[in-house]
Amino acid sequence: MRHETDCDLLVIGGGINGAGIARDAAGRGLRVVVLEAGDIARGTSSASTKLIHGGLRYLEHHEFGLVRESLAERERLWSIAPHIVWPMRFVLPYQKGLRPRWLLRLGLFLYDHIGGRKRLSATRTLDLRKHVAGKPLKPGFRTGFAYSDCWVDDARMVLLNLRDAADRGARILPRTAATGLIRMKTGWRVSATGGQTFHARAVVNAGGPAVLDVLGLAKVTSDGLRMRLVRGSHIVVPRLFDHDFSYFFQLPDGRIFFAIPYERDFTLIGTTDVDHTGPLSDIRADLDEIAYLCEGANRYFALQIKPSDVVWSFAGVRPLVDDGSGRPEAATRGYRLDLSPEADGAPLLSVFGGKLTTYRHLADSALALLAQRLLGLSTTGWTDSAPLPGGDFPMEGANALMTQVRDRYPFLTEAWSERLVRCYGMTCFDILKDARTLNDCGRHFGHGLTQYEVDHLMTREWASTADDILWRRTKLGLLFTSAETEALAAWIADNKGDAA
Repeated sequence: MRHETDCDLLVIGGGINGAGIARDAAGRGLRVVVLEAGDIARGTSSASTKLIHGGLRYLEHHEFGLVRESLAERERLWSIAPHIVWPMRFVLPYQKGLRPRWLLRLGLFLYDHIGGRKRLSATRTLDLRKHVAGKPLKPGFRTGFAYSDCWVDDARMVLLNLRDAADRGARILPRTAATGLIRMKTGWRVSATGGQTFHARAVVNAGGPAVLDVLGLAKVTSDGLRMRLVRGSHIVVPRLFDHDFSYFFQLPDGRIFFAIPYERDFTLIGTTDVDHTGPLSDIRADLDEIAYLCEGANRYFALQIKPSDVVWSFAGVRPLVDDGSGRPEAATRGYRLDLSPEADGAPLLSVFGGKLTTYRHLADSALALLAQRLLGLSTTGWTDSAPLPGGDFPMEGANALMTQVRDRYPFLTEAWSERLVRCYGMTCFDILKDARTLNDCGRHFGHGLTQYEVDHLMTREWASTADDILWRRTKLGLLFTSAETEALAAWIADNKGDAA
């Protein structure tokens, strides 16, 4: 049986750019449908380094406009999502023989002053022989620089944008792939798995690494524009240091990498930059990349690691505009929005490139373009101040919210309440309801994951498998045993009908 749906805007791709565009469009009154072939944030958008940052290294490639745009977005995103976006201080140790000290300080001066920084702390020079951030490092590091950026739960950023879009009337369809696009006189006819057909006034191609494949479905060429697929891999190891600072490290080959406190008990190390030539269905960190990141960390940390210490690795493919750069890390992180000519008929807007930090501004720019062709579409942006779900509390109020949550639910440990607030913010109260004891929350699957939370993830966040919950909605997969994972999967299978 075929199902046909009319909408104003159909978005193909449930990554960060598609989610941001869907939210913005729904908030301007459009009837929106989002098609995502897999789970939400299944690819690049859940495989980043988890940073909201200007891109300090992009200054070396003279991408001043991109850095300025990104820096301006940091505090905006922090203000609308203070539960999943957190200020973070990064320590950049000076190492003789690499970038000179004056160049590092000049770059950080620009970083502090070109992006409208207001709430984040400015750069300062550190004596690593005395500072806490110097203690885990090998002897010999004397000078470092501490600067500010933000950390983010990338997959939850996608989910919350789509949740807000849905709350504003959008229809979100994960595990639903577009299979055909035909331009009609009055719009687009889009076929999808499950025998569904959609009639849309306009289509947004936010396919990420598959953007050219979506154009192929529509039988549209890219006018010579080429994409460069660059794989970024990360490793997670047991915690290498006990403080809250992160590190920005240089390597002799000119590359950089980060070491970041992660999920309380771990350290996240990444990323690599390697051209990806394999299928998009098989994206993983290879053995050479894992060894490379271990060797990089061992240049700096006194505590040495090896590949067998890695508890988890992940990789994502960045869909970058091919600007002819020789080295993958030099390829531009900027984006391009390509709107089909009016003479061709119904609008098709394709998104090439982009990065997590600029998704909101990209979406605003996309709607401005579409407003030229969709009569009645508001040209007034709104997403710079409207909080994402759960984020309606002060920018620096997350710690106070954790205290409120523990006071209301005294059975929560400190670590448990921190995880809930950093995932859900104010939505914690909707999830835990009037629970007075742990037993009130239904089945406890382990490590603070209760039936109440799983119910929320299945009914409000489109989760349908244990992997969805343990690796994208949360990162509890780092703690769950195989037996606990199997028990969760079995419970989900038995209760899917209740969540539909």
